[in-house]
Amino acid sequence: MQKDVKKGEFLKEPIQHIEIKKHNVVPMVEQMAEMAFQARNLARAASIVDLMQQDKECAVILTLAGSLISAGLKQVIIDMLDNNMVDVIVSTGANIVDQDFFEALGFKHYKGSQFADDSELRELAIDRIYDTYIDEDDLRICDDTTAIIANSMQPGAYSSREFIVEMGKYIEQNGHDRNSIVYKAYEKGVPIFCPAFSDCSAGFGLVHHQWNNPDRHVSIDSVKDFRELTKIKIENDKTGIFMIGGGVPKNFTQDIVVAAEVLGYEDVSMHTYAVQITVADERDGALSGSTLKEASSWGKVDTVFEQMVYAEATLAMPLIAGYAYHKGNWQGRVAKNFNAMLDAKTVNA
Repeated sequence: MQKDVKKGEFLKEPIQHIEIKKHNVVPMVEQMAEMAFQARNLARAASIVDLMQQDKECAVILTLAGSLISAGLKQVIIDMLDNNMVDVIVSTGANIVDQDFFEALGFKHYKGSQFADDSELRELAIDRIYDTYIDEDDLRICDDTTAIIANSMQPGAYSSREFIVEMGKYIEQNGHDRNSIVYKAYEKGVPIFCPAFSDCSAGFGLVHHQWNNPDRHVSIDSVKDFRELTKIKIENDKTGIFMIGGGVPKNFTQDIVVAAEVLGYEDVSMHTYAVQITVADERDGALSGSTLKEASSWGKVDTVFEQMVYAEATLAMPLIAGYAYHKGNWQGRVAKNFNAMLDAKTVNA
């Protein structure tokens, strides 16, 4: 009982998700265009994301890396999905499963402190992400739920996209919170890919599922992820990428241009538009900080409409997405429903 009381003292202030619809940032961002350094870069990035909205032929791919949903950015992404501003999501598993699906199940992320005693947090089963807290007991329920979903599926190899569609169905069928990225994407037919899907709660659930079903089980085919995303590029040649962070989602998305060429589609276009928000440095040669101009040398990104923004995501993403939302050029964009296209091709294959 004393332990529960102490735990409650830590887990009492839920993270609130910022709402871009409430704040018209257009005048401020336009003023930032007359400044210098990252303010000017951010303003140009916002104008490029807005160009993606104006270009109705463009398929907009949003990539997510870093702990974003737990930090309060969930509603930004939901608003973009609701208004057809995003056609594809490529993400780390943590954002989609441990954070968004976790909240859809009714759990919360809480305001915390980076100066907390981590030994005490461990004793209380509280996990820390910098200055936010997660109840480990709730997270275990999320792990178990992914196993339940896997147990309900026919054995076989699935893309992460196909498994995440089943997560959307689970939310719908069990009356969970539909104000969720997973559910909104399911509703809109927006594919979500997690190329490293096992690196999250889904991994714990799936390993439990496979351990207990050694001969007939669900597995995740990361090559099928790559093939499906490449199909989208082949079917919808003009693409734009809005990248939050770097890592696997960034490289996976950039690589589909080369993959299409390998498959014989040599006239496929480089990504026409590209914006990346990152705090990573390019000087160590690592992927997350590599510039979009560097990606052009690989034949992945055109250099006419590309912009790096060296800023932390919780600061920059609401401004860029909010600018594009309040400019209103998403109006008239029709949901592309790439899920239906991919499922039809799977049936016909």
